[in-house]
Amino acid sequence: MKIFGKDKVVYYFSPDNKPAYFAEDGETFWVETDDCYGGQIKTANDLRTQIDISIMDAAVGPISISNATPADTLCVEVMDIQFASQGVMVTSVGLGVLGKMIKTPNTKIIKIKDGYAHFSDRIKLPLTPMIGVMGVSPKEGRIHCATPGNHGGNMDTKEIKIGSKIYLPVFVEGADLGISDLHACMGDGELSGTGIETAGRVCLKVSVIKNKRKARPIIETADSIYTLATEATYQEAIEVAVADMVAILQEKLQLEFPDAYRLLSATCDIGISQVVNGVYTLKVRAPRYVIKNESVF
Repeated sequence: MKIFGKDKVVYYFSPDNKPAYFAEDGETFWVETDDCYGGQIKTANDLRTQIDISIMDAAVGPISISNATPADTLCVEVMDIQFASQGVMVTSVGLGVLGKMIKTPNTKIIKIKDGYAHFSDRIKLPLTPMIGVMGVSPKEGRIHCATPGNHGGNMDTKEIKIGSKIYLPVFVEGADLGISDLHACMGDGELSGTGIETAGRVCLKVSVIKNKRKARPIIETADSIYTLATEATYQEAIEVAVADMVAILQEKLQLEFPDAYRLLSATCDIGISQVVNGVYTLKVRAPRYVIKNESVF
C-alpha cells in the first residue's frame, strides 16, 4: 500500500500547485501528517507566540486522483487514524471564543497512549480521532489551508472520522486532495481555538463519482448525513446548510419544497463545526433512515 509522506505539503489549496502524489480511482493509501503547527511545538516551553503561524495546517499533497474531473464528486472514506505518542493544546491572547480572558500564552503537552489522551493525572479522555483539514483545489485563486470553504479545507468537523465518507466537489482535473490537522479529541466548535493537536497518519480510500456533483462538502456516517456550509456569518451558514439538506430530501424522496422543509424541521438537527477560523462552519444532520438508508449519491 502506498504511503504519502509528510515532507511534501502545500500552504494553500490552489490549481497552481503541482501534484506531489498520485492515486488511482478506488485506491487505498496512507497519508502521514505532522500536527497543525508543523512540529514547531514539542515541549511546554514552546509557545504559540514563538512559532510561524503562517505555515499552520499545511496540507500533505496535493494528491492527484485518476479519473477525477470538474463534473465529478470525490468520495474520501476514512479507514483508520493513528496518532503519535503526544498531542498539544495551546492558549494564547485572543485565541478562541474566550481568548480575551487569556493574559499569558501557555502550552500543555498531552500524552496519548492505550486509547486515551492523558489530560492530567486525574483526567484521561477516550480518543475521538478526526481529521481537521481535508480539501481539494478550488477552480481558481488560492485558499490558505487554515481556512474552510466549499472546497473543504480546515472544516474542523468531528464527523470526519473513521468509518465516514466525505464527499467533495471536484473543481480541477485530478481534484488535488490535501490532508492535515489530526485531532486526538475535539468538541464541536473547537471553542478554545484548538483540539488535542497531534501528528500521525490516516488510511484513506478514494473513489470518483462520475457526472454527479454537489456544491459543497457532504459527510455520511453509519447513521447520519451531514450538509456543511462555511460562510462569513452564522445566519448565512445556517441558511446554506439547511437549503442543501432540503434539496437532498426533495431529490431522494421526490418531495415538493414545502414538504421537504417540513420533514427537515421534524427530523434534522443544526450543529456547529467550528467558530474559530475567521468564518463559521455549520452542519445539518439528517438521520439516514429519513432517506431510507440510501447514499446521498
